[in-house]
Amino acid sequence: MRVGVLALQGDVREHLAVLSGLGVEASRVRRVAELDRCDALVLPGGESTTIARQAGLVGLLEPLRVRIAAGLPVLGTCAGMVLLADRLLDGAPGQPTLGGLDVTVRRNAFGRQVDSFETDLAVAGLADPVHAVFIRAPWVEEVGPGVEVLATAAGHPVAVRRGAVLATAFHPEVDGDGRIHELFLQGVPV
Repeated sequence: MRVGVLALQGDVREHLAVLSGLGVEASRVRRVAELDRCDALVLPGGESTTIARQAGLVGLLEPLRVRIAAGLPVLGTCAGMVLLADRLLDGAPGQPTLGGLDVTVRRNAFGRQVDSFETDLAVAGLADPVHAVFIRAPWVEEVGPGVEVLATAAGHPVAVRRGAVLATAFHPEVDGDGRIHELFLQGVPV
């Protein structure tokens, strides 16, 4: 199995390190040909408008949408959650998303950079809490049918899953704890 990490901006190295630590073949995705070789994809934390803009500039926006709609397993963290949302609140004017997850996400819902925080978070499917790092994080305002809420913070969903698509509002890649990635990989067909 090859897992790609969208490498246009954000926590690319951190995700590659976690995946490699789990024994997964992981590679950067910057072009359509690299996307085509992936069995699964990670959309990293970073700045969602920048990632979307860069994806458009390199011709990846539509191929990403097509692959996700066709069932590509995807893990989106923070900005990746924003990109996976079918509906977006407080986005930049005209900000595109890739879609694929029937949720409404509020961008930067927890506030500005100064409002960033860390907490231990219970996540469905994991025995022990995850140390969750929230940096200008989104949250889910509304989930559609079939979307499972895996974790909440401040009364809002911050980890959700539908089939092989999993999204978190926090950054599981920053402390090297691979359990969220493992949870994602469990849903990837081999």
